[in-house]
Amino acid sequence: MKTKSIFVAISFFVPFIGAKAQLPAYMDESQPMETRINDAISRMTLEEKVAICHANSKFNTWGVPRLGIPGLQMSDGPHGVREEMDWSQWKTAGWTNDSCTAFPALTCLAATWNPEMAWIYGKAIGEEARYRNKNVLLGPGVNIYRTPLNGRNFEYMGEDPYLSSVMCVPYIKGVQENGVACCVKHFALNNQEKYRWNISVEVSDRALHEIYLPAFKSAVQQGHAWSLMGAYNQIRGTHACHNPLTLQKILKDGWNWDGAAVSDWDGTHNTREAALNGLDIEMGTASRKDKGIGFDDFTFDQSYLASDYLDLLRKGELPISTVDEKARRILRLIFRTAMNTRKPLGNMDYAAHSAVARKIGTEGIVLLKNSQKGLPKKYTSPLLPINANLYSHILVVGDNATRRLTEGGGSSELKVQHETSVLAALKEIYGDKILYTRGYAPGKTLYDRVEEVPAELTDSLRETAARMAREADLVIFVGGLNKNKHQDCEDADRLTYGLPFGQPELLKALLEANPAVVTVLMSGNAVELPQVADMPSIVQAWYLGSEAGPAVADILSGKVNPSGKLPFSFPVKLEDCGANSFGKETYPGDGKKVEYKEDILVGYRWYDTKNIPALFPFGHGLSYTQFEYGKATLSSSTMQAGGSVTVSVSVKNTGKCDGKEVVQLYIGDDKCSVMRPKKELKKFAKIDLKSGESQTVSFDITEKDLQFFDDKQQTWTAEPGKFTIYIGSSSADIRRKESFTLL
Repeated sequence: MKTKSIFVAISFFVPFIGAKAQLPAYMDESQPMETRINDAISRMTLEEKVAICHANSKFNTWGVPRLGIPGLQMSDGPHGVREEMDWSQWKTAGWTNDSCTAFPALTCLAATWNPEMAWIYGKAIGEEARYRNKNVLLGPGVNIYRTPLNGRNFEYMGEDPYLSSVMCVPYIKGVQENGVACCVKHFALNNQEKYRWNISVEVSDRALHEIYLPAFKSAVQQGHAWSLMGAYNQIRGTHACHNPLTLQKILKDGWNWDGAAVSDWDGTHNTREAALNGLDIEMGTASRKDKGIGFDDFTFDQSYLASDYLDLLRKGELPISTVDEKARRILRLIFRTAMNTRKPLGNMDYAAHSAVARKIGTEGIVLLKNSQKGLPKKYTSPLLPINANLYSHILVVGDNATRRLTEGGGSSELKVQHETSVLAALKEIYGDKILYTRGYAPGKTLYDRVEEVPAELTDSLRETAARMAREADLVIFVGGLNKNKHQDCEDADRLTYGLPFGQPELLKALLEANPAVVTVLMSGNAVELPQVADMPSIVQAWYLGSEAGPAVADILSGKVNPSGKLPFSFPVKLEDCGANSFGKETYPGDGKKVEYKEDILVGYRWYDTKNIPALFPFGHGLSYTQFEYGKATLSSSTMQAGGSVTVSVSVKNTGKCDGKEVVQLYIGDDKCSVMRPKKELKKFAKIDLKSGESQTVSFDITEKDLQFFDDKQQTWTAEPGKFTIYIGSSSADIRRKESFTLL
């Protein structure tokens, strides 16, 4: 029997030994992709075509074993490669060799305003995914920051569609250079976690196309993403994972995308809709309540795109063309990844990748405020950067100074090879000058709620911190949010806009005890800061991953000059935010429906147009040096239809240290037949200037930059007339204005 088995195996491979031409076309990588796909499909049975349309475990799919075609191995991202999960249950597999490098959250990446950082990020995480034999990395997330209460905002790239579009493309290219597909998520309108499973989003066509779709469009048309993940929510009454408008009409037909659409886990709800409306791969289905199948009894062949789909195809109730189209897209994804023998080997170079994480982190940290005002006379300069010679006792306060912020948060939770805390990094620089006290208690588990934290413990910790602050020369408060439920966490939105765990009271006590307080906020969301007038120095430090501590220490110490800019606005109070200004019907909805009444006026578009000052505006970020903007010049005062205009501005570093500045260009349509924002970001450039150095920055503006989506004609258009160019250091700090006329 053993001899016969060996003979059969040899007989199968003999025809493929020798000349390359003897290989089946689908196995021959020298053949055109479509030739390979056609050949594979011609050899597959109906059952095999259906099998590759659904998972065979929590994160893997079927291949075609009979033909030697492997399935796909997927992993959560987008900030690191998740640890191995159990084959069929929602628990970890318990491996000991599946740790990773944690990269900064995507809010931090967006805050770099530097596409080069996005590329090195994608390349590094792609190398680790490839080394771990992953074919699909579930990320990046490019949903728009609509409200600061969204628990998953930290995974996304802010409130502006143009910034998100520019930053996601190099990330995707960096990952896919490793032969690992990006699965861009969550398509579309997944802008809240509360009610996410069924909430139906009611949104105008203009807002859909101008605000919520551009980053996805850039991801597939410029980044050439090989896969894309649907969202949990419904869009106008139909679930996003099988929505005919977004998946079929817009994504596949309108954008001519050739990738594979993947459901979010448990995001599929109907066999016929999934078959007909653009879904290719169903993942994560855990039960079939419609068939009386519970979680523990479920098997993957009971998925919506499994036995039911096969039965309907056999009966002729669904066309065979639907499964052929899905198989074509899935095979294309497999050939690009799992069957791509030319892809790099990947690597798990913790040292090199940690250096990447640290670089991105330092470039994304935002200096929100650094004022000498209100400090005692002995402080002759702002508190930052910290001059070690001036202080004998530096008190660090706050749970986030020691907390592992790579843990929690839902699917982005990571098992890291290392994570250096802020406290440890500061001790490395300042040694015995550093003292630490916790200051507040965030709860014992990831799921403790704010009101469940013991009040007595909180009071005691606050009193201790205030007492120690009186005796310190400098206080560094490290607070913000964390990845507990109802903070920055999947499947739960924040409960309030304010800082949790008694931090406002703690900050008040610290400032009363010692006005020399540097506040470091670690979060993926804006927070309310009622004490802002009394807070001399504020740093937005995000979730920075493995090198969180060293990145923060580099900025506080002045080793690195901060250059990050906010990718979203900080409203003074929650009601100032457009999504939160109309009441519950616009957020969070009634559990069935949510209306986007703010329409296209999201983020700074709302604050600008409604003349509502933001606490910290979109694009804001200070430096330890100063930048002076020269006169802006236009190549022409008119633009012909289909033509362009070039605008140039000189920028000089007038301070005493080298630094980077983000030059931001916004455009406003002075008069239009439809409502438009006062201005919209259309270009930006990050420049590196030595002290005293000048550089001229030029931007080419085309008619495309002037367009809005005409919902009546269902097309993009620009109306002739006057347009104003705003050039500045933030959406509110405009240094130069010029105008031209579109003829």
